[in-house]
Amino acid sequence: MSGITDFDALRRALAANSAEPEGPARNARAEQLLAEAEQLNVPLAVIEALGHQLKVYNYSSEKDKMFVPFARLLRLWDERPEDFDEDEAHSLHWVFKWMSAGMLDQPHVPLASVEKWLGEMEHRYRLAGYSERAVRSAELSVAAHIGDLPRAERAYAAWLAADRDRMADCPACELHAQGVWQVRCGRDAEALELWRPVLEGEFACAHEPHTVLASSLAPLLRLGRTEEARAHHLRGVRLVRPMESMRGAYADHVEFCALTGNEARGLELLAERPAYFTDTGHPSSRLDFMAVVTLLMDRLTELGLGGQRVPGPAGRTWTARELGEHARAEAEELAERFDRRNGTSAVGDRIRARMARRPLAERLPLGVRTVRPAPAPVAAPPAPEAPEEPGVAALLAEARRLSDTLRPHALEAWAALARAVPDGAGLEPRARAEIADHEAMARGPEGVPLFDRAAELYAEAGDPGEALAARARGAYVRALAGEVEAALAAVTGLYDEVLALYAAGGTGVRQTASVVMGRARILMRRVHEAAGRGAEREAGQAVGDAEAAVREVLALVEGHGGDDVRLAARAAEARAMLAELAALTGDAERAADLFRRAADGYVTAGLPWFAVEYEVQVAALAHQAGDPAGAERALRAALEHGGPYVEPVGRAQLHLQLAEVLGGRDAPAEAAEHALEAAHWADEAGESGTLGAWARQQLGGFLLRRGRYAEAAEVLESALADLSAETHGDGLVVQARWWLGDCLGELGEHRAAAEQRLKAAELARHWPEQQDHATLAHLAAESLGSAGLDEEADRAYARAGDLWRTLGNAQFLVRSLRARAWLALGGERGAGHARALMAEAVREGEAALAAARGADREEPAAELGGTHRQFAELLARSASEEAEDAAIRAAFEAALEQMTRAVSVFAGLGAAGLHGRTGAELGAGWLEADLGRPARAAAHARAVLAAYEGADDTDETVRTRREEATQMLEAVREASAPEEPEQG
Repeated sequence: MSGITDFDALRRALAANSAEPEGPARNARAEQLLAEAEQLNVPLAVIEALGHQLKVYNYSSEKDKMFVPFARLLRLWDERPEDFDEDEAHSLHWVFKWMSAGMLDQPHVPLASVEKWLGEMEHRYRLAGYSERAVRSAELSVAAHIGDLPRAERAYAAWLAADRDRMADCPACELHAQGVWQVRCGRDAEALELWRPVLEGEFACAHEPHTVLASSLAPLLRLGRTEEARAHHLRGVRLVRPMESMRGAYADHVEFCALTGNEARGLELLAERPAYFTDTGHPSSRLDFMAVVTLLMDRLTELGLGGQRVPGPAGRTWTARELGEHARAEAEELAERFDRRNGTSAVGDRIRARMARRPLAERLPLGVRTVRPAPAPVAAPPAPEAPEEPGVAALLAEARRLSDTLRPHALEAWAALARAVPDGAGLEPRARAEIADHEAMARGPEGVPLFDRAAELYAEAGDPGEALAARARGAYVRALAGEVEAALAAVTGLYDEVLALYAAGGTGVRQTASVVMGRARILMRRVHEAAGRGAEREAGQAVGDAEAAVREVLALVEGHGGDDVRLAARAAEARAMLAELAALTGDAERAADLFRRAADGYVTAGLPWFAVEYEVQVAALAHQAGDPAGAERALRAALEHGGPYVEPVGRAQLHLQLAEVLGGRDAPAEAAEHALEAAHWADEAGESGTLGAWARQQLGGFLLRRGRYAEAAEVLESALADLSAETHGDGLVVQARWWLGDCLGELGEHRAAAEQRLKAAELARHWPEQQDHATLAHLAAESLGSAGLDEEADRAYARAGDLWRTLGNAQFLVRSLRARAWLALGGERGAGHARALMAEAVREGEAALAAARGADREEPAAELGGTHRQFAELLARSASEEAEDAAIRAAFEAALEQMTRAVSVFAGLGAAGLHGRTGAELGAGWLEADLGRPARAAAHARAVLAAYEGADDTDETVRTRREEATQMLEAVREASAPEEPEQG
């Protein structure tokens, strides 16, 4: 026992327990408090304790326990209604609704008992003078549950027709139930329209919009409104996660994951709530939960992951297949119990349909980190289909078509041919040469000997030009491996040979261009190598040699392109090389122009995927030049041209770069879309912890800017699980925690916000520039104060104040002192310490103003005026601590002095200080009135009215100040009017 000895102590304990998290611990405390209430010998104490017990049972997994305390309450009401006060009488009738729903959700309660109770509820409501609105709502629940749709329609219509009164559910809960009925009738769009006021925040309660967000998920998916569904999931799961009683809504979120390709996240949700598998106090929500577990496990099994370990009921390990079988058996058994009780198949039909639902989206990116349980599909489109077991001739023709036109999958096509004809058996030399050539390309440095073999075969096939080209390709691979000089020596001889051969008509432009381009590539490698070593003179010579070689390529191929995409590609690549050289020599404008021309060349040739690399270069140069619009155009083009051909990691990078550009251009909505895509493709590429975390950090920031705080918080928490100072830099981590603190503050989670801000401040503490450290410390102090942690807040403000002082930021130093003063006034150190801190704030403000000059005086003057005004308010409020009238009057006089100083300071600002001055005038007027000087109070009021003479009354500040001044004049007029003599 906790030693409760009186009714007031009991009420405080009941209130404290109500504020505890839902669950068995709160329920146990309610049981203890009921036992203590029974010792007080106060009937109302027992009634209130029973009502509290009912409430905590209803909002927990032990709903089946609430029937006993209700039966006891009802007996007390029937025997001694005079023991109930108005509130408890209302509460008793209110929980009739809980009993009706509670009986329906327990399959062991006979349907006849449910119907009898519904009638009892209707009778008692009529006797108490209540509308039938709540009764008809309860009847709808019964009729819908048993599948009596005509009765349900009648009850629904009667519900809406009945008057709203004190027994009706809150508007948010009513709208939720109405929308659920619309969904049941197949009217998804109508349901969402009904839910709109709840989703937009017009109506809310302790459990809304929690359940509306969950119920809206499947309808939104069915209507193709996937962006809203994603947002509702992220926002809603955050609300239901800490609430034990919301297993049904939690099940909706698990189902959403199963229907959108987010199976891994569904498993994470199951792991967070292991008790949901076994809690039996509310069979109806357990039925829904086991149904969606079945759905999720069947989906995993369908993806070939039936043997994967998954979270399940405690006591053993589970595979997806095993858990699916277990959950299905549990769901079917529960559904059969309900149907047996109801005499219909309605519950079983609904649950079987739910377990059989098919995915509504192959993969809906959420922005939060999940590891895809199934292998990701290849990003690039599949290679063109060929007939089953194609012949060698068909394989050869397809490989040549793909390589001649520079299509993706050409290497794969040649590899398929090689597998079909090991060692090239039966193929003529030309085909064997091509196989060896492409195998060499696929092998990289290990393929150099194969280039030589290909050259021999090309020569045997009577194509000496292609033989030289193959050797040139081998030389370039050697250069890539670091053997630049040896490669250059080799290609120089090949270059001389091919030019002579070309001049004699022994080979064509394509083969010649291949060798000439090979030489240019190797010379470009020499440029980069010299630049990397910092050898400026050598690099300068290398640039000249490379540029000459590149121009030779252009001179050779231009005018010969026609329909030969290979020659068009040579020209485009040559321009890109010239662009690189221009960039290396500092001519960024020319480099950007050449990269654009290179990209255009590839696009014109029908090879847009080759343009992506150069469009990215254009974007980088535009960014360096301070041209965000140009960077945006280039990145959009890269995404358009890359299409499905860019690897997942490349797509993630492109989307993330575009997101950052759009964010910088104040377009956070579209920026968020691209950051979401970036996170998705990073996950697909297996880069969740690196590039994916960076993308999520950016996504969270963009969502924050859009005011979507709950979604942003979910995403940022997911990002922080992977972000690290070592991998991503401490700046990225600090920013993520800063943003998360902002989100949590907006959501009212002030303690958690303080934690994030303090962690960010600790990282920033080591930075040379301390502005961020000071700001974060100040924000953390604000959060601690809002969380009611006054001592911790005072320490944080003191830390911030020291930093502001070191930084020379008087404005925020003054604000930190003022905040500490208000904390002190309500704390143990009291009014004396509060006044000392506020006086220090005044001195710091005066010093800042004295040091300012010219236009720089406006900000410190406004800050000083505000400080004087707050000092006055603090002094007036502290007067309540004084016992003597003289001390109270002295406190008001001191407050008036500070308020008068505020008026003076604001007046010195002219028009810029008008609103500050009038606010202080009104404050001074009320103080004069409290001090019994109505004439002076009236003078202040008239000064305010004069200040706003001719001002725009549509300005809210002007309007409210005028109203307050008028009220003051009326108040002092009434106070100073002589009393009328009594009439005899």
